[in-house]
Amino acid sequence: MLHNVKLIPTLAVARRSLHTTALAAKSQSGRYKISPKGDRPLTYEMANAPHQIAHRKAWNSWNTSNLEGELRPSQTMLEDDFVRRFMAGTWHGMVLSEVIIKRQHNHVRIAAIILRSIPARKMYFLIGYCEELLSYWLQCPVTLELQTTDDRKDVVFKYI
Repeated sequence: MLHNVKLIPTLAVARRSLHTTALAAKSQSGRYKISPKGDRPLTYEMANAPHQIAHRKAWNSWNTSNLEGELRPSQTMLEDDFVRRFMAGTWHGMVLSEVIIKRQHNHVRIAAIILRSIPARKMYFLIGYCEELLSYWLQCPVTLELQTTDDRKDVVFKYI
């Protein structure tokens, strides 16, 4: 039964089975799928592709810890992630844009666009609450630079 089986050299199999396609080389990350109805809202940051950073959009974290010889790049990244999660939890459902974190010397500035859905008194309390807690946790002065808007549609750049 085995006398009819032909052995194929392994080198020939490897040479013939290697191929590439245009679909496998397609860049997919950072892009949003087009919805069937075309009703998915995108902000300006979301509408620009990742390769447009530094051309039409900016970085979400401004710091110098990733330069050669600088200390604590991983700690800075973890702190930025913590700050974004803290802001999303404190201003629950009101953060309409990306949270931008700017580090200058020993000062951290946090910028975002939020929805004007609570009274001004509560908003001022939350601003002070965030600044005090983040200053204590990050051990440096923190300033919130928030802009408010009445409607979620004000930050929509386009629909896809």
